[in-house]
Amino acid sequence: MSAICIHNLGYPRIGERRELKKATEAYWQGKLSAEELQQTAAAIRAHNWKKQHSAGLDLVPTGDFSFYDQVLDTTALFGNVPPRFGWQGSTVDLDTLFAIARGIRSTTSCTSNGHSDCSHHHNTTFASEMTKWFDTNYHYIVPEFHSATTFHVANDKPIQEFLEARQLGIPAKPVLIGPVTYLTLGKVHDPHNPDFDRFTLFDRLLPCYIHVLQKLAEAGATWVQIDEPILALDLSDTQRQLLRHAFEQYAQQVPQISILLATYFGPLRDNLTLATSLLCAGLHIDAVRAPEEVSAVAEQLPPYRVLSLGIVDGRNIWKNDYSRSLEIIRRVQAIRPDSPLWLAPSCSLLHCPITLANEKQIEPEIRRWLAFADEKLIELRHLRELATGRADFSVLAQNHADIQSRRTSPRIHNPAVRKRLESLTEEMFQRRSPFSERQRLQHEKLRLPLFPTTTIGSFPQTAEVRSARARWKRGELSDEQYHAFIKEQIRQCVQFQEDIGIDVPVHGEYERNDMVEYFGEQLEGFLFTENGWVQSYGSRYVKPPIIFGDVSRPRPMTTSWSQYAQSLTRKPMKGMLTGPVTILQWSFVRDDQPRDVTAFQIALAIRDEVLDLEQIGIAAIQIDEPAFREGLPLRRSDWPHYLSWAVRAFRLASSGVRDDTQIHTHMCYSEFNDIIEAIAELDADVITIETSRSNMELLEAFVKFKYPAEIGPGVYDIHSPRVPQVEEMLRLMRKATEVLPVQNLWVNPDCGLKTRRWEEVKPSLRNMVEAAQILRKEFSASNSR
Repeated sequence: MSAICIHNLGYPRIGERRELKKATEAYWQGKLSAEELQQTAAAIRAHNWKKQHSAGLDLVPTGDFSFYDQVLDTTALFGNVPPRFGWQGSTVDLDTLFAIARGIRSTTSCTSNGHSDCSHHHNTTFASEMTKWFDTNYHYIVPEFHSATTFHVANDKPIQEFLEARQLGIPAKPVLIGPVTYLTLGKVHDPHNPDFDRFTLFDRLLPCYIHVLQKLAEAGATWVQIDEPILALDLSDTQRQLLRHAFEQYAQQVPQISILLATYFGPLRDNLTLATSLLCAGLHIDAVRAPEEVSAVAEQLPPYRVLSLGIVDGRNIWKNDYSRSLEIIRRVQAIRPDSPLWLAPSCSLLHCPITLANEKQIEPEIRRWLAFADEKLIELRHLRELATGRADFSVLAQNHADIQSRRTSPRIHNPAVRKRLESLTEEMFQRRSPFSERQRLQHEKLRLPLFPTTTIGSFPQTAEVRSARARWKRGELSDEQYHAFIKEQIRQCVQFQEDIGIDVPVHGEYERNDMVEYFGEQLEGFLFTENGWVQSYGSRYVKPPIIFGDVSRPRPMTTSWSQYAQSLTRKPMKGMLTGPVTILQWSFVRDDQPRDVTAFQIALAIRDEVLDLEQIGIAAIQIDEPAFREGLPLRRSDWPHYLSWAVRAFRLASSGVRDDTQIHTHMCYSEFNDIIEAIAELDADVITIETSRSNMELLEAFVKFKYPAEIGPGVYDIHSPRVPQVEEMLRLMRKATEVLPVQNLWVNPDCGLKTRRWEEVKPSLRNMVEAAQILRKEFSASNSR
């Protein structure tokens, strides 16, 4: 029996106490120097490497650390800075990287820390587009390509981080996103050649990868992990050819480096033969999402190459079932008795909280069911010991007891919830009348002007708001004191919207910590952590709830705040809810029943809340579904099943209202072109979408399809600190009026304002309202509502 190596594909970089977030945001605010930020980053890296090495890993990943995201790091590594940023240097520095992600406000935006090398940041410039990383809730900054794009190695980040680890005595394995995945994830931004084929840039890009690999070899690296997760997608012949060529060149140009090709997030299917035939020293596969392919890969992969099994789930928090994993491992050992075998998480542990050690309040019964990133590393060690006969039998016995505890716990199942699901009727999934009739009734009731203005829901969560919530949770504020504080925040927020002329105000969501966590805390079947943070993008971290049992709503969740907010204005106050698919997607979901069953349970809970909001007089109710597309399977052949139940879950939540109650939904930072029919099937009255970063590109899908309902194309990029000007917003909305009925258009930001500061929000929203007022004057009275 051959020895088994254990390794990791990536580790959370945020710090156990969110040290990276605090340092990064302090740097952005000019409170921390670049040197101090780098020192914090180095300390986090060192801590993470030592922890992984102490857990018994034979190879620890380097290069997986990022100040923002790993795709943006690849953009910076190869000098692919969009031309509008005016970058002309040989090195992509930290401020340029942040500028691509966040946009540029002014010349002072990067000189406040005393950086003389930022003089090229001379204009207000919009950030690059952001979208979801495959089917996760992690985001990346989309690379931009044009026919004149060139590449060169513009920093030494992979080499320096590898050397840092080596100096600490860490057996390091550098990680790079592969060139074909990088090109696939990008978009063409070429007004003179919009049909430009970005894959023709491959020959310019590949030499840069070879150069980095050569530098890593000179630094002493023996293994390098190259991630090509696109092998889990439907690939073109071009992509397959480029993958073959890339690995041929690695083998020829840098033979001293052993390449581990890593693919994850799904089965290989028709790419299995390609993956096993590529010229690399090892292949990592996702054995959690595709256990059925393990035997075929083991048989087809040449026996002298490493097979790395992603045997521990890198995307969920449930304890590994050792018996099931050992069955897979032994099957591989039987097929490849003398071949090298590695064990790893299925993908980077970036998607998991860091450690259970910092969780003091999880009940012991449920705690024994869980494994965060650090615990997953221990699971790898246990599995190696069990597979090689070096583990005490008690390890397997304890694991079996924990797995059985979860399966048989009475806390998991609620007969009343199951009975309600069984009683669903088809009428519960249908609005009473078609949209055209509902629209007429809603216009008569709401009496909104042309180009009505609204926001997506949340307003800035200031330090004062966060402090009050923390003090309340610690018992330092009574319920009465905290509720009085929240009411005052709502009053000020509604008054501000009244003052500037927002047509459909919101209450600001000051009582909410997170758009999913807030609801999960009030629903049965959810568990919450104290420090279970994961990165969504940049310095935006979230604490996903854990859905461990059947879901139900014991009491109303939002009605008191909405009712109070409505009492402050005569305008229609919009009720704000998170949709069932997004709650599902942005939680750690139970894996002991189909996801659609859990989604329908959540939908029934939201349906009850919708009807209660309508009962107290809320005439417009927004059910956010920003994760709707995120849940889409990676393979098109799997789409129909998902879209069917996802649409039905939304309709179950939203369809119980009267015709004159206006149902809104919101989606952002996703590609809509290929699912636009399903979005229309949601049958929402108004949809708000992100279009500011994509320059209205995402609107094209709604235009080509002739989307039947009302649309609010976002004109204010809330993920950038810059204040958009009136003319900018007018330009975007005028583009929309060229292709959509004016009477169907709303004016709004592209997402919630929770992460922004009031200093940015107030002028931005004033500009937005002014833009809407100008548009109303431009269009004739015949188009009035």
